[in-house]
Amino acid sequence: MVKATPLRDFKRTLSNGATLQIIIWILPDPTKHYSHALKYRLNYSLPDGTSLVRYDNHIPKGDHKHIKEIEQPYKFVSEEKLIADFLADIVNNGGQL
Repeated sequence: MVKATPLRDFKRTLSNGATLQIIIWILPDPTKHYSHALKYRLNYSLPDGTSLVRYDNHIPKGDHKHIKEIEQPYKFVSEEKLIADFLADIVNNGGQL
């Protein structure tokens, strides 16, 4: 069984104490469970550990995002847009980069 290959694995504690994490894998067989070749988890959490913005695409939910406690569908277009949308949601919801 071939496993997913790590593409990005970034985690930083920011000057405001928040944690920014971006993890993206390339999938060997995207058609089996995913509509594209990437599996991802992007998270921005406050110093107390509360997640402010999270994007992920785990099975069975597929692409979606969490803004505070609200879960919403997310339309995946590209890796670049995913990261840009994630960072914009952080700023638009009170986070600081």
